[in-house]
Amino acid sequence: MKIEEIDGGKDECSLNVEDVDEEEREKKVVEVVDAKRVLVLAGARILFYPTLLYNVFRNKIQSEFRWWDEIDPFLLLGAVPFPKDVPRLKQLGVGGVITLNEPYETLVPSSLYHDYGIDHLVIPTRDYLFAPSFVDISRGVDFIHRNVSSGRTTYVHCKAGRGRSTTVVLCYLVAYKNMTPDAALEYVRLRRPRVLLHPSQWKAVREYKDRLLVTSTPTAGTSPATAAANSTCAIVVAAAATSTTTLSPSNDAVWITKADLEGYHGYCAANSSKDLAVVPKAPRNRPMIAMLSCLFASLKASGSCGAVTRQLSEARAC
Repeated sequence: MKIEEIDGGKDECSLNVEDVDEEEREKKVVEVVDAKRVLVLAGARILFYPTLLYNVFRNKIQSEFRWWDEIDPFLLLGAVPFPKDVPRLKQLGVGGVITLNEPYETLVPSSLYHDYGIDHLVIPTRDYLFAPSFVDISRGVDFIHRNVSSGRTTYVHCKAGRGRSTTVVLCYLVAYKNMTPDAALEYVRLRRPRVLLHPSQWKAVREYKDRLLVTSTPTAGTSPATAAANSTCAIVVAAAATSTTTLSPSNDAVWITKADLEGYHGYCAANSSKDLAVVPKAPRNRPMIAMLSCLFASLKASGSCGAVTRQLSEARAC
């Protein structure tokens, strides 16, 4: 019996220990983040009504502390409306409302807006430290643009009209007014001085701008989110086509053509995170007996040993 020492056993053991330690550290980070989220949620719920009453009080005693402000023609930015505000919003020409509050912060039900012929888009977003997602921002931006195109005003609000709602308004100005994020923020502050964005919300605005830069100008009826997704798919397909160009001469890859992708644009937009890739084609191995049969048949037919080299090349084609 021969006993061999396994090299690297100690290293593998230490590597496994390091992997476990890394997983434990990542798990602790996730737990800390989750704990912070729970604390923020609890704090937001506790502080909602006190801060709401504070805003109402300031609105009553300070003329410059307005509940909403006109940011652009057909665009209002402000605080959470009360049911009594709905008729007033209708008189101002509001045809759509975007609510970025969570359910416990929402004071006006969608049914009341609908009674006054006002469309209602709800994008629940946690207060203080959080921003809407890219998809939700794009929904809000397109909602505003559709209303503007039909001559209707959109009222965008969160609790105080400072952070979450401002994020969507800034992205609209970036997308359809060709402003930079900094210029858009300055533009809004001139009309509503108390807007204040959390770093995560400002990051969302800048990332929205970056994603728009890699897309072409959206066509009529195409949302920025769809345009960005289609552009992402086009880039991936172009990269795949480049890869197949270098691999296809050896027949070890599947060609991806434009015809293959027809009818999948919507799917691609809905699943922009899934990359297209070159799919290797498994080589088709011929049975050895069949190859030998071809070889012997060719040799028998030729009856000459001098043509063996030529026949071998022909036999490979069987």
